[in-house]
Order: sequence, then structure tokens, then C-alpha cells
Amino acid sequence: MWLPWKLGACISAALCAFALASRRSSRPALAHTSAFAGEASLVFALYSLWQYAGAISVMNVDGAMARGEWIWHAERFLHLPSEVSVQQLATHSDTVMRASNYYYLLAHVPTLIVFLFWMYFRHRDRYSHWRNVLAAVTGVSLAIQLVPVAPPRMFTGFGFVDAGRVFGPSVYSALGHSGADQLSAMPSVHVAWALIVGIGVWTSTRSRWRWAAATHSFLTLVVVTVTANHWLFDGIAAAALLGLALAFEAPLSALVAGPQLRISRSRSAALTPQLVDD
Repeated sequence: MWLPWKLGACISAALCAFALASRRSSRPALAHTSAFAGEASLVFALYSLWQYAGAISVMNVDGAMARGEWIWHAERFLHLPSEVSVQQLATHSDTVMRASNYYYLLAHVPTLIVFLFWMYFRHRDRYSHWRNVLAAVTGVSLAIQLVPVAPPRMFTGFGFVDAGRVFGPSVYSALGHSGADQLSAMPSVHVAWALIVGIGVWTSTRSRWRWAAATHSFLTLVVVTVTANHWLFDGIAAAALLGLALAFEAPLSALVAGPQLRISRSRSAALTPQLVDD
């Protein structure tokens, strides 16, 4: 079960308070813990925002079905593979469908957390890059998702099966009730986060773990389709957002870091004793 957004927000606030209170400590161990707490606070804040954004849009269903139907017809016009055909291949096996539902439910958030821990402790030089990319992709995705779009599983007339309700377990409650959002189909945060994990690990290590990360990305793409929780367009949009974030992260970070570096140098110069000629 995903962490409720209110609890995530409380954890984020507590970590932030600890980081601020201990950041000037002269004890190296506490200083390192403070830095990590600050990063963890940001991650929990993003997670809580993602969950809360879903709670907002789940109550706004106007036009969601029409937008979902438009995506279906647009994919047919572009001759993209049919999600129905992919799902029908899997529905012959209850085991495959239940495993897909469990993967959709359980692998999404924990895998990202493990990835961020791993990057922070094993590849600190790359951590800030992927943290910024994650923040940018998630933030833009949440803004777009405020416009509700119905997922494929709501279109039984097209041949889709609501895999969660038929095979279990179901991530989503009945429409209009509290629970994880079900109208935030476009773009797919599941796909975006899985691609971040896959690309981030693949480009950071040569160990066998990069194959596990790549497999997670692929399985997520399959699972969101098999469970009918996302359109192909949702994954394409997520990949496009990630591409833009990767392209613009470095110049934007340099732009932000420039003034901070100048301020830091000015402070250092002010604190440095000046030599005065007699």
C-alpha cells in the first residue's frame, strides 16, 4: 500500500527540520546525516505532492472520458500497436495478470527510493543531476495531470479489462472515493520514474545491476499496458518529458549555480584577511 500523502508530508517536514537544525554541526557524522536528511525530505515532498495531486484531480471527471477516447482514436490513426491486443495475450493466465497487478502496485515507489539511496551513497557526483531530473519530470507531470484523462481500463467497450478488479489486487478505489488517483493517466509517472531508474543506473555503473534496472524499465512499460492503467501515449509523453529534462538539466543547473558561486566567493573574500602595505 502506498504511503498516504499526509504522512509523507509529515515525514518530509520532520526530515527538513532535522536537516536545518543539524546542518552546522561540527561533528562530521551528524553533518553527513543532516545532508542526507535534506535530500530525503525533498524526495518525500515530491512523493506527497504526487499523491495529493491525484486526490485533487480524482474528483474532477469532466471531460476525462472524452480525452481518453480521443487518445484511443489518435493511436489508431497513427497505427500504433493496440493496447487491447497486448492485454489479451496476458489475460489467458491469471498468474500473469495478478503478478502484473502486484508489480504495478509494489515496484513503483520502492524501486525509485532504492535508486536514490544508491545514487546518493555510491555515485554522489551524479546524484544531484538525477535528483534534479526527477524533480523536473515529476513536477511537470503533476501539472499536466491536473487535466484528468481516463485510462484504458475504463473503456470496456473497446475490449479492455479492468485487470485490478477482475484479477486483483486493485490499486484504485471506486471513482470519486478516496484512494490513489485514477484519472492521472497522462503522462505516466510510472513509466517516467522507471525510465529514470533504468537510464540512471545504466549510465552510472558497469555492474550486472544495470541489467536489473533496465529490466525494471521494460517490465514497467509492459505492466502499465497489460493492466490497462495507461495508454501508449502516456508512456511516450513521459519519455518525451524525460528527454527534455535531461537536455536542459545541465544548463539550468549552471544558470542557478552561477549566482550562488559568486555569492560564496564574495563571502570568502570578505572573510579573508587583507594584507596592508606599511
